[in-house]
Parts: sequence; structure tokens; C-alpha cells
Amino acid sequence: MNGALHEDDSMEATPSVPVPELSQLMVHLLKGVLYRDDERLWATLLQLQARVREQAAVLLLDLVLDEAEGYAFLKSRPDPDEADGGPRLPRLVARRPLSYPVSLMLALLRKRMAEFDSAGGDTRLVLSRDELVELIRVFLPDGTNEARLIDQVDATIAKVVDLGFLRRLKPTNSGQDRGHYEVRRILKAFVDAQWLAEFDARLEIYRTALSGSVDQEKTDA
Repeated sequence: MNGALHEDDSMEATPSVPVPELSQLMVHLLKGVLYRDDERLWATLLQLQARVREQAAVLLLDLVLDEAEGYAFLKSRPDPDEADGGPRLPRLVARRPLSYPVSLMLALLRKRMAEFDSAGGDTRLVLSRDELVELIRVFLPDGTNEARLIDQVDATIAKVVDLGFLRRLKPTNSGQDRGHYEVRRILKAFVDAQWLAEFDARLEIYRTALSGSVDQEKTDA
């Protein structure tokens, strides 16, 4: 009799108990991207990803996890089609419009990453500050003020770092080191293959927009 009771008890589902690791994961993902570099949290995510997806769904978010590239983040679910008459849902993860210089920088970095990946070898794309300046320079009209160019590129780099697509590396002991940056792999999720296929058309738009802003600055001066 007692044996039967114990057997029935063992068949009951064990209640889901919240774990501190799950809370830490959710807080981190709500703040930004989780990279494989954080070995402890990454391992926890792989173990608890089903529960993370459940928790994210409650907040109308989806977990994007790319084990091969080593990143994970939360993104808002698409708004319902207005034709369906569904209510417009609030967004926990806000969309932020990007300036033309930032959009151009992301497009150029994505193209450089595609070229880098096709060559094989190292998986970490690292560029110097001077290389980032040259990426932008070729899209600006001749005669662009050098000091203004440097200031604009530095501001753009800082914004891209803030967005999480570039990571500033520790400077070397050399006094000539003006800074090196790692291009984060998450850029592949932000700029997809279809977007990259339209790269040339988009760059022409950015070139025109930047040329217009430079001409306006000359007129104002």
C-alpha cells in the first residue's frame, strides 16, 4: 500500500521552481546582447533556453540565438497586420532610427565582414580607427574638411560601439595606437543577406545623402 502511494507520488510532475540563473539571464538579455565570451551565462542560456523563450514570450519578445556565431538577444514580435484589426502592441524593445553616417558605417562593416568570412581563417574581424576613417572617406566628396571628417567618424564609431556592433579593444603600449575595434558578429543578424544583396543601391543613397549634407555645410559656412 505504502509502496503504491510512493510510486504515484513519484509520477507527479515536479513544480517549476524559479532559479537565480534564469533571472540573471533575463536581466542581461533585456539590457542587450549576450555573447559567448561570457562563458558562464552562455552555458546557462544553452541549458535554460526553453524557459527563457517562455519568459520572453510573456513580454511579447522572441529569443534570437545563434550558437554558431556566438550571440543571443531579444527582439520584439512584429506588429499585427492592421488589416486584421488587431490592437497595436506596446514595444518593450524600442526601435531607434539611425543617422545616415551610422547606417553607412554598418553597411560598410557588413560588407567587410562578408569579404572577411569568404576568405576563411580567423573569425574575429579587427579594424583600426584609421581603417574605419578610410571606409567612410571614399564616400565623401573631394575637399571635405579633414578635421570635420575625423570628428564625424569618431562620433559615428562611438555610436556604433554604443549600439553593440563594434567593441573597442584595449590599446597596445605603443603611443601610435589610435584604437582598434572588433566587429561583432551580431551585425550579421541586423544586416541580413537580402539587405546585403541590395548593398550597392543602398550605398548610392548614402553617398547622395552625405554629399548633400556636406554641400549644405559649405553653404552655411
